[in-house]
Amino acid sequence: MIGKIKYQLKKRMTKRNGYIGLIGIVSLFLIIGGFSYAMFAVSSERRGSLNIVTGEIVTTIMSEDIDSKNKIVVKGGESKEIVITLKNDNGCDAKFNFWYEASDGITISYDSAKDKPMGEEGEVIKNNGIKIYKLKIANNTDNNEVILFGSNGGLYNKKLNFPNGKKVVEGIIPIISVEDNMIKVVWEESKNSWIKASDENWYDYDFGKWANAVTVTSASRSKYQNAESGTEISMNDIETMWVYVPRYSYTIGSKDGTAYYGKQGQYLSSTPTKALPGEIDIKFIKKEEKETGGARYKVSEGISGWRTPDAFTFGDEELNGIWIGKFEVSSSNLNATNGGGNVTNLDAMIKPNVTSWRGIQVASIAEVGRNMTKNSNRYGFSTDKLNSHAMKNSEWASVAYLSQSKYGKLGNRNYNGANKEIYQNRSDEFITGCSYGTLSNDNKDYGCHYTYEESPNGVGASTTGTIYGIYDMSGGGWEYIMGNYAPSNNKYSGLSKAENSGYTGLLKDGSTFMGKSWLEDKYYDFYTSSDSLMACNGKACISHALDETMKWYEDYITMVSPQYQWSVRGGDYHDNVGVGIFYSLCHYGSASVVGAFRIVLSAG
Repeated sequence: MIGKIKYQLKKRMTKRNGYIGLIGIVSLFLIIGGFSYAMFAVSSERRGSLNIVTGEIVTTIMSEDIDSKNKIVVKGGESKEIVITLKNDNGCDAKFNFWYEASDGITISYDSAKDKPMGEEGEVIKNNGIKIYKLKIANNTDNNEVILFGSNGGLYNKKLNFPNGKKVVEGIIPIISVEDNMIKVVWEESKNSWIKASDENWYDYDFGKWANAVTVTSASRSKYQNAESGTEISMNDIETMWVYVPRYSYTIGSKDGTAYYGKQGQYLSSTPTKALPGEIDIKFIKKEEKETGGARYKVSEGISGWRTPDAFTFGDEELNGIWIGKFEVSSSNLNATNGGGNVTNLDAMIKPNVTSWRGIQVASIAEVGRNMTKNSNRYGFSTDKLNSHAMKNSEWASVAYLSQSKYGKLGNRNYNGANKEIYQNRSDEFITGCSYGTLSNDNKDYGCHYTYEESPNGVGASTTGTIYGIYDMSGGGWEYIMGNYAPSNNKYSGLSKAENSGYTGLLKDGSTFMGKSWLEDKYYDFYTSSDSLMACNGKACISHALDETMKWYEDYITMVSPQYQWSVRGGDYHDNVGVGIFYSLCHYGSASVVGAFRIVLSAG
């Protein structure tokens, strides 16, 4: 390739010799393997010398949102959306990367409809070509922060320099998949009510405002669908409430490379421990992306090992995200025994301040979950776009990890120290959305101390520490999860003929119980060993909140086994310090007066 080379010839005057100073600038063409700008600096003292210095490709960053030094200031607790253009005006094709410099309290994500900003390796931009990035900057600190943007350019066939301490833009602005029957909502404090959201104010994960939506009665659905944003949604009309978990990748840091309790970061005032773990690093990604790293890294060596959780793969389908029931499931007959009992002819409801549905076998739970998107369902869900099902272990874990990140309660600056943990629901009447106002402990003053909307003690029981999170994941009823013991693909039904899930399968004594047929395998997480390090076909189960987060916040954990065949999560109202979002025990799959459940919608 032919590149221009500028040179300067210079002769200096000295005390001992009188020289005539000559400065000449010429342009030469040189055929070389790549191209470069270079300066030939020729200086002569006594004998003269020739020095060749390689220059750099010039980077041009353009934006109306940043100053002439490529900086922008974002106030504490605020976010901004900006557009940055990177232009190649070097007269030839060149490779560029893109980076920024900011404190850990800054999150920068990109609009996936635009080009993804380049990483350390960079990309080639054609001569006179441009790359346009739409970015969102969120400042989750109390201080005004300066963000510096930059880029390095160079030969298209060589590795680029990447400055130490600089970061690349990796995560996207989350993409939310919502059906027409679902009403997007936000909380209006002045009305103490949910209102219909506009697209502009619906969600902001950077500040713990996860996307919420509801379904309403068939009689009121058209009214709310046609209503203007700001319209109050009556709780009497609401039948189900949902919270969206966008597709992401995660990784868990370690200070010493051995104890992986997350990083201290900006949100914890102490070194992370098992009793008080730190931040799980998370970046939102598109469904076309799937990362398979080991989900671990040493903090001093920089973030690496990204892993996309199993929750975002449903059978053969990759998902943009999943809708999680905001509360434990209740039934369409709140007066029924145990809020519903072991039946499948009641409809699932998901609302606060009602009794949760308990006393139901696992096989019946799975059927109730599937019924939500059956033909002519009462909620208005289309059967070809969404798949409703009882929650799996991996899906529970996806909520737990997000909560333990800067996007969840861990990142909420209204809570400090031990109060980063999700507060327990101690309602002995199993009222959904209740909060004890503090984390789990040995006290026995049961009851609904705070309702879900009360701040800060009520909302402290959600996964965000705001009203926009998911509730009842610590206490209430313990929740049956579709996690089953199935060594060598031999599925276990339960303990005995009297204590089982209702499915055909093995019992503890090795005999077979004849019951209902299993659904497709995609509706369960199967574990091949009672050893957490071997439970996923001879390996630890990454992204299931088992071995990776074992006993975080001192939560109890045991694995499924021939004795206890089904996973239960969260603990119940009377459990002590071992209850919490990382609590994982097991049971027989049989109907229990303290056994609740939760439903998920897979959103392609």
